[in-house]
Amino acid sequence: MTTDAEEPTLTVDELAARAGVTVRTVRFYGGKGLLPPPEIGPRRVGHYGPGHLARLALIEELRQQGMTLAAIERYLRQLPSDLSPHELAIHRAVVASWSPDTARTLSRRELERRAGRSLTDEDMERLAAMNVVTAADDETFRVDVGLLRLGVQLLDVPLSQEAILAARTVLVEHSRAAAHALAQLFRGEVAERDARDVKSLSAYMHPLVVQALLTTFQRSLREELSEWLIGSRAG
Repeated sequence: MTTDAEEPTLTVDELAARAGVTVRTVRFYGGKGLLPPPEIGPRRVGHYGPGHLARLALIEELRQQGMTLAAIERYLRQLPSDLSPHELAIHRAVVASWSPDTARTLSRRELERRAGRSLTDEDMERLAAMNVVTAADDETFRVDVGLLRLGVQLLDVPLSQEAILAARTVLVEHSRAAAHALAQLFRGEVAERDARDVKSLSAYMHPLVVQALLTTFQRSLREELSEWLIGSRAG
């Protein structure tokens, strides 16, 4: 499974180390069909790519949110089969948002291990500007682990930091507007119910709503970009 240009080069041991899980866990997920099989190279050695790593990270995030294997399987089955590693990272960031606090205090070394790469001072400044990393003291950082992988991928996007921050502002503003409209809708539906029913409904609807919003947004963005590319070629 590779949906980007990078070839699968990780062994199962390397994949497990990058994801922070055991080799047994990788093979268990593969046996359950949650993780696609590796590409078999010379000497019958399996090789994994960025898509496997991103999907494995999403599975682990779902598990940490308390979802059962059956629920994880249902969630993954609903996702488009051609999602890129970057798109899977976005889904993982959304899933991580279900938790009230995804921040962790990490050393620079642990931060780089989780990021899967060395981070320059400029990288750290960009991550801080995106609210992914905040200096806790001289040696540790408060890190939003749910957004870390996405933030690291944005380091390589050929956009200025100003453009990325402006995009973030647009997303925050529109997300708040959508959340307000949905809250108003649900409030009308549950106005006559017990407060406990309202809380239960909120917990049930949260993951469904964010996945629906994410899927709709991804499709809309693809359409907008396609129209823009067609228009630029025509011009």
